Amino acid sequence: MAAAWELTAPHHRGRYHVTVYQEGWRLGGKGASGRGENGRIEEHGLHIWLGFYDNAFRMMRACHAELDAKGLGHLYGDFRDAWTQENDIALCSASEKGGFQRWQVHMPPRAGYPGDPLAPDAVFSLQYYMAGAFDLLRALVLDTTVDGQGLVTRFDKADATGPASPAELAARISELARMGLFASAAALSEVLAVLAALVRSVSSATAGILMTAVDAVAVPLRQWIEDRFLADDRLRFLWEIADLTLATLTGFLRYGIMFDPRGLDAIDDCECREWMRMNGASLRSLQSPFLRGLYDLSMGYEDGDPEKPRLSAGQGLRGTLRTFFGYRGAFMWRMRAGMGDVVFAPLYTALKERGVDFRFFHRLTDIELDEAGSHAARLKFDVQAHIKGGGEYQPLVDVQGRPCWPSAPDYAQLKRGKELLAEGRKFESHWDRRREGETVLEVQRDFDMVVLGVGIGAVPHCANGIVARDPRWQAMCRDVKTVASQAFQVWLDEDLEALGWPGPAYITGAFAKPFDTWCDMAHVVPEEAWKRPPKTSVYFCAVLPDPPEPPAEGDMTYQPARDAEVRANAESFLEGPVRAIWPGAYDAAGQFRWEVLKADESGGPEPEGPARFGTQYWRANLNPSDRYVIHTPGSWRSRISPLDRTYDNLTIAGDWTDSGFHSGCVEGAVMSGLLAAHAISGAPDLKDIIAYDHP
Repeated sequence: MAAAWELTAPHHRGRYHVTVYQEGWRLGGKGASGRGENGRIEEHGLHIWLGFYDNAFRMMRACHAELDAKGLGHLYGDFRDAWTQENDIALCSASEKGGFQRWQVHMPPRAGYPGDPLAPDAVFSLQYYMAGAFDLLRALVLDTTVDGQGLVTRFDKADATGPASPAELAARISELARMGLFASAAALSEVLAVLAALVRSVSSATAGILMTAVDAVAVPLRQWIEDRFLADDRLRFLWEIADLTLATLTGFLRYGIMFDPRGLDAIDDCECREWMRMNGASLRSLQSPFLRGLYDLSMGYEDGDPEKPRLSAGQGLRGTLRTFFGYRGAFMWRMRAGMGDVVFAPLYTALKERGVDFRFFHRLTDIELDEAGSHAARLKFDVQAHIKGGGEYQPLVDVQGRPCWPSAPDYAQLKRGKELLAEGRKFESHWDRRREGETVLEVQRDFDMVVLGVGIGAVPHCANGIVARDPRWQAMCRDVKTVASQAFQVWLDEDLEALGWPGPAYITGAFAKPFDTWCDMAHVVPEEAWKRPPKTSVYFCAVLPDPPEPPAEGDMTYQPARDAEVRANAESFLEGPVRAIWPGAYDAAGQFRWEVLKADESGGPEPEGPARFGTQYWRANLNPSDRYVIHTPGSWRSRISPLDRTYDNLTIAGDWTDSGFHSGCVEGAVMSGLLAAHAISGAPDLKDIIAYDHP
């Protein structure tokens, strides 16, 4: 969608006519959502936008502005209505006393909005990030309270160090270390302020001075964590984050990464935890909820196995640094409704206004090259359904006055619609290969250029002709790993405070398996169409382990069997680990109160006990295009850039490409789409893609 948006931008003056071919009835891939019974929002999982998604927010802000200029602004509102700011996060840590302990942090808001023009001094360098890291750590120390009392009373939030040379700053750190560095949070606050100033002033010539200063801080800090802090200490997470930050800076200095033109790519062959360990991080810090949350957020578990955490050091740190020190406005941004409603519906509407054509129910089956293997000559599609009257399928439905994607297609618009419904066609299932026909597009007659914008898992199935003959594409499909994921949503007739969860509706990570990430989504309920709305809606998601052997092609039993597995996982989860966070959801006998789940409003008898979960929503994300892209050590070598011109009329787009941000996320996908548009048209200028720093 980002590529289509850029290629049809007004500055091209209509040079490119774009047609989007889409499997099934809705846009969005992993980000697609739909509306079910009672207008319920049904997602692939939990989608939160991070505050550093500059390129993605810039696109959506332009989309909203364009719709408003065309008199369509009332459909989707202002972008500030579509996203709300979120600065509270929580992590869960196993307590040595049993159960889980919650660590909560309020991230300080920052000026501006994601997508605003960058300030002249906003340079995305490792120096910039590390100085920001120490500033943020100091802010957390200053803002953290225990029993209503602040940790620091004798320092204000201004930098107490004043101007000084690197040697003078290093001497101050040594002095603080001799004084008993971590005897108080106030001392830690001053150390962090001095380190921030030292990092800002360091050069390749003075890197040794900084390294000496870091050693003076790191050694006593690690000893402090190991010797004096118990696993359930309420402030342990601050010292653990400080320890991990110091280990990162140690590695940057020890291996010359801060001044290496390759940047973080220089350590992308290393595993993230292993790299931290090599650079002195304490064992306790390596098991901290912060680091576990990083793996959970990136779904960094090979084969979906929680016992096989795998995340490259370069991308793990790039993602962490951008997340914590590159955000603007808010740390995170929640969407008002489903991602399909907030992102893909406005994009679809705006692109239609620009003249883009959409061909739904078209599944790409192969890209055939010419005899010389230089360009895409033919595109082959299975036509999953024909539209009545030969017109264009109208995909959106109205829910609460908003255009939304439904969770099922409108069979009334399809030829043989009643028959297709009765046959149980699964248009989005990789294993349902039934079709109503096929079509072949020829180069020059039907198209000039192609953007292949599917998930990496689908590439072998829709571009087999290229994969079979091109070793680079073979390596990409082999080495760029994906994982299946599982998700469920519950609608509750009691709010979380009544169930025993104190405080705001935190976005929570590092919780118990198999659903380690969850969020209270009460803010989406007014967007749904209940007669008697529930008090809240809560989303859970995590990886889903792969079976020992992949399913056979055409195995129509695989998806239902894995969906049933997710349901069983969810029911067990509600009966077990949820007790640690929602104690009020259990009766006097310690049993989960299933009646707290809001049943649908179909009017029939409401099921009781665990059967009531059948009225909620759950899914196994198994389709090759739905699988989540992870970044394992060394896999960066096999990613191909959208700028690659091996095939002169074919480029690729997706979060699995070499986009400059190698993570399964919206920002990586948008950056890739911008690069694909540049490969075709020369626009946008590469320097205008925020944080894209590749040659």
